[in-house]
Amino acid sequence: MNKKPLYCLILLFFFNASGSTSIFAGGLLPEDLNDRLRQRIETERRQAKFTCRDELICGIKDLPLFYARRNFEPAWIGKDGSISMAESLIKAINNAREDGLRPADYHAVNLQLLLNEVKRKQAVNKPLKPEMLVDLELLFTDAFLLLGSHLLAGRVNPETIHSEWIVENPSANLAEVLRTALKTNRIESVLDSLRPPHTGYQALKNTLRRYRQIEKSGGWPRIPEGWHWQKGDHGAQISVLRRRLEMSGDLDPSDYRYVYLFDDTLEQAIRNFQARHGLVANGKIDAKTLGILNVPAGIRSRQIELNLERWRWIPHELGQRYILVNIADFKLSVVQSNHTVMEMRVVVGRDYRRTPVFSEQMKYLVFNPYWNIPRKIAVEDILHKVRRDPGYLARRRIKVFENWRAGAKEVDPKTVDWSRVHRDNFHYKFRKEPGPHNDLGRVKFMFPNKFAVYLHDTPSRRLFQRTRRGFSSGCIRVEKPIELVQFLLADNPRWSRQDIFKAIKSEKNQVVRLRNRIPVHILYWTVWVDDVGNVHFRDDIYNRDEPLGYALRERPPKA
Repeated sequence: MNKKPLYCLILLFFFNASGSTSIFAGGLLPEDLNDRLRQRIETERRQAKFTCRDELICGIKDLPLFYARRNFEPAWIGKDGSISMAESLIKAINNAREDGLRPADYHAVNLQLLLNEVKRKQAVNKPLKPEMLVDLELLFTDAFLLLGSHLLAGRVNPETIHSEWIVENPSANLAEVLRTALKTNRIESVLDSLRPPHTGYQALKNTLRRYRQIEKSGGWPRIPEGWHWQKGDHGAQISVLRRRLEMSGDLDPSDYRYVYLFDDTLEQAIRNFQARHGLVANGKIDAKTLGILNVPAGIRSRQIELNLERWRWIPHELGQRYILVNIADFKLSVVQSNHTVMEMRVVVGRDYRRTPVFSEQMKYLVFNPYWNIPRKIAVEDILHKVRRDPGYLARRRIKVFENWRAGAKEVDPKTVDWSRVHRDNFHYKFRKEPGPHNDLGRVKFMFPNKFAVYLHDTPSRRLFQRTRRGFSSGCIRVEKPIELVQFLLADNPRWSRQDIFKAIKSEKNQVVRLRNRIPVHILYWTVWVDDVGNVHFRDDIYNRDEPLGYALRERPPKA
């Protein structure tokens, strides 16, 4: 079953409920229930929408296929009247809250009402209407397919709300998955197998449970504005700060004796808090730290829910070793056998030239790269400088070619009347030559993609000292390019550290193919849990949380 935008797959059918009443007793199903189920499905397939009890049936592709393959035999009530499978599904739907999903989106109210009615009638040995059993079958099956689809690949299709976001969701035949679940009587465990298998997803679920409990208990205390406490100070209000840091796990209450003293332990707790929130870890309650301390636990819970959804968008198999860039954290991690073996700061795209989200295979790297300046940058960032200063291109070692075709002739920029060149008639290619002043630095790392985004070195080293590092035009500048090159070429004896520096110093453009390609995952997480269990929060630098939150809150369509 393929994932579709926002809530449903495609809405094709409409249902007008029948009022006929056939009865049966003694826990046995009516003999014609299979035929009734088949007729109902075949009738609705010819209509505009498929509804049941005023709820839209979303699994309109897999549901008919599922029942056709079992000759329309009921799935959720046994021939002896047993309903254990249905009860297991309701339990799984209620547990979906832990994934940040809403049971109401999976017909939870109607499912429980139907099941209660079955139990009530069975308890007094009263007959059940076949139409009610058909409703039960349709709603329970659709609920399984829909929940399974959302656990597997997310409730929201990110490409409908983010133009620069590409997902490669895992796929599964959910009709076959349901058949297996029913055959093995393992509804909950089969649904659990559809969830992201990553430890980071489970850790974030555990964090959501903890933050919801904090929210339920009234949240953490608010720290009054205007505080300027420093180490060595005393005061009753310090106990409020301690309590706040205890609740978020930054301060162990057993690590101190004096509640009203701003001591070394409290300063370290503040540093821990600041580090987890991407702040300068100075141990002081500055204005930025105070503001983040006072973000309510409920807002943090909802932020966690959004990032659980983002986990459901990424591949289930990331690779035995891979490179992960978290845009919102301005950081690159190299992971091998589920352990982070290297980290470095990165510079990502500024807000109006956002770094996209996608996964690709890194295939090669380039020493002393040319920079073929993208047309957008040439027109928007360089052209006006050339008009004002004819010597700009020469000083920047930028060559001009007549167009972007292979073998295009080089053009002397002095022969061009740049005052007559504008966006609509700009056909030139600007290329910056290799060297220490090239914007790509001494090496670039290539994983071909439709965005023309890659990792690269940079001569602007000072930018790595900034806390927020959104300065590029979309590509990703890496802090430790040589270390990354060494990691990627470690399996190639031709490339020792000395050979790498020799190649760089030559200033000759050289392409080096990787013996083993490595997956690169460029992601966007504003909340995650690290390898040692610390939960980290970051600013939503591209303002992506709000549209996702709106999409997740969207109610399912009514019939």
